[in-house]
Amino acid sequence: SSHQGSSMAAQALQQPSFLLANLKENSTTKPFLQRCQELVKVIDDYPAKELHLIFPWLVESVFGSLDGVITGWNLRFLQARSNEYNIVMEFLDPSGPMMKLVYKLQAEEYKYEIPVSFLPGPVKASIQEGVLPDCPLFHNKLQFPPSGLQTLSLALNPFEYYMFMFASSLITPKNYPPGQHVSSSDTAYFVLVDTYLKYFLPTEGSVPPSPFPDNRGSVSPPAPRAPSVPFAGYGIHSTSLLKRHITHQPSVTADPAAQEIWRSEALLQVFVEIWLHHYSLEMYQKLQVVVQRFVQQKLYVFLQHCFGHWPLDASFRAVLETWLSYIQPWRYTGEKTTSPTDPIQGVPDKWASFVQENLLMYTKLFQGFLNRVVRTDLVNVQNALMVFRVAKVFAQPNLSEMIQKGEQLFLEPEHVLHHRQHRVFLTPGHGGSFLSARQPMATDGVFRVKSHVYGLEGQDCQYKQMFGTELRGAILRLIQIIAQARQTAKRISDHSAEVAANNSFMSWFGLGFPDLNHTLNEREMDDTGECVKKTHEFLERSLDYLCQIFRLNTGQLSQLMATLGSGQDDGNSRQLPDCIQGDNGLILTDLGRMQIINGLRRFEIEYQGDPELQPIRSYENAVLVRLLFKISSVINERFGGQMEALCSRPDFLGRLGRHYLASPEAAADGKQRRPETRRTAERNRRPRLSLRPLASYRVLLMLLLLYIFGALFSFGPISSTLLILTGGFLYGLFITLFGDKLRLKSH
Repeated sequence: SSHQGSSMAAQALQQPSFLLANLKENSTTKPFLQRCQELVKVIDDYPAKELHLIFPWLVESVFGSLDGVITGWNLRFLQARSNEYNIVMEFLDPSGPMMKLVYKLQAEEYKYEIPVSFLPGPVKASIQEGVLPDCPLFHNKLQFPPSGLQTLSLALNPFEYYMFMFASSLITPKNYPPGQHVSSSDTAYFVLVDTYLKYFLPTEGSVPPSPFPDNRGSVSPPAPRAPSVPFAGYGIHSTSLLKRHITHQPSVTADPAAQEIWRSEALLQVFVEIWLHHYSLEMYQKLQVVVQRFVQQKLYVFLQHCFGHWPLDASFRAVLETWLSYIQPWRYTGEKTTSPTDPIQGVPDKWASFVQENLLMYTKLFQGFLNRVVRTDLVNVQNALMVFRVAKVFAQPNLSEMIQKGEQLFLEPEHVLHHRQHRVFLTPGHGGSFLSARQPMATDGVFRVKSHVYGLEGQDCQYKQMFGTELRGAILRLIQIIAQARQTAKRISDHSAEVAANNSFMSWFGLGFPDLNHTLNEREMDDTGECVKKTHEFLERSLDYLCQIFRLNTGQLSQLMATLGSGQDDGNSRQLPDCIQGDNGLILTDLGRMQIINGLRRFEIEYQGDPELQPIRSYENAVLVRLLFKISSVINERFGGQMEALCSRPDFLGRLGRHYLASPEAAADGKQRRPETRRTAERNRRPRLSLRPLASYRVLLMLLLLYIFGALFSFGPISSTLLILTGGFLYGLFITLFGDKLRLKSH
């Protein structure tokens, strides 16, 4: 019957719809509120046959088209303060007019096609290769056109089609109007996601409320259809998420809750398939061998991919909160986990099995997060907040013990499980338990954890313990990084306070000059100070939580702080970052990178090109710079060989030549103070005459004053020139003779 309904729908779509033409015209001429009011009236008054013709257009006009050409209502940017927000939320509410339209069409078994080309990459590639993904959403719904597999489409029922378009609109690239680029968690789209999840996903065995209490229609589950073409990889025993085999029941009357539960499954399947498939086809096919765990495996792979590839900025917070929500299900049960008498009760013991069955979600992803943290700037308040959030979650009483117990179960040696070869194993989803009730609980736990880890990582996985020695070393390094970032934050905070105090003091006299190094206005200075203060607090509390999780006492923490040594003082922050000398110049070590990221040390960044070709400065005369460059170039070209020979001599004359003809850095100590390549350094240290200083207005002014001073003592221009040259030569002679001794004393 459903196939017949599909062909009827295809015929109906070819007929002209005056209702659709009228609504399309209204969409360009009438204001938003009036259009929505008319749509509500149309949905109430018209029969399903007419509404069927407008449904795909209406859904596209709300969520946008799959190709991104139609942008829709821009729900991702619609904030609560806008006029349209309440109208939209009322129209798209789970009990609102749009869902009423969906249910009207659902009762008539209409189908709507989605081209397979718009499915996520690995899913599309899998279907086009002839392998049906092991998800009920794709079963018995493929339409095979004569043109071949490349133009396949899915025939979805109205509810599935609506949710598919809703989920796809989040990831479809669209050309949004200018100015609409901020998408935050309080916009209409994300509030709707939250509303749909709360409404359609049952908790503790309840079902979503029926949309038609007066029996005006029925929301029936999709009727099973015979597959047109056999596909490889089709799971015959595809289990229902809620342990009810609804999709395989001949009659829905056998299960009264079936009419409601299929919507919960459809919603979750759509969200998982659209949002969590962003990896390679090989990885996707590997998952199809793997024991199907519906959400867990896909979310795990998705999060692992994000932890490794997401940019190292504050936008990672969205991924982080998804992870933290999944690993804390006890927060969403409605139970109070703490009592007034015992406020630090911690995670209830009944969640131990959940932690064991999701062990990698805790341990492997924590290690992934750790790898990110050591490469981020923890002085940034957003990054410090993320460290604090994770540390606080894992520091919940009982949780670290549960994780450690799960690791012990996984590492239990194989010979303990000698009974297993005498038994036939079924996964829990297939109606069996891993062991019979006669086996001890510990052995059952071992099987659960091993099944989970091997299922997600494969039999040959090398498991790294969260509470093992290797990770403990990484945690100690993290604690040092946090301590250093905290010290930097304190230094910035003190400096901000000092600048603010100076400005307020000088403002009494109307002389509130800004600090030359900080061109922030007063409001920005306050904000900076506040952020740095929060950073310090987040890092301080993160240290406390990490000590609780990994059982570090105050003595060990003090010892760690002591090993930072002089690295904490201001003087040390002016040293070079930790480097090794490579064939082509300085190479940063991991420690050096960490020092730069956290603002502890830095290179003296200067111009690395030819010093003679630097951009003309505001304190230089442009005409003179160019003229003197031509003169010095001619001299250097003609006498370059003699200059190099002079400067390479080991005697006094060689030292005198190096003073006048080499760069100041090379003449000083010859040490490399900047991350420049060896070729650049060698070129910049080649002996040559530089006349460019004579183009500086300051030097010109000084020379003018010297000539005026000479004229006062009756010296002519030639005599003054000879005296100035003699003075310059004597100064160079003095520096050459006593410069090394003076430098040693200053150090």
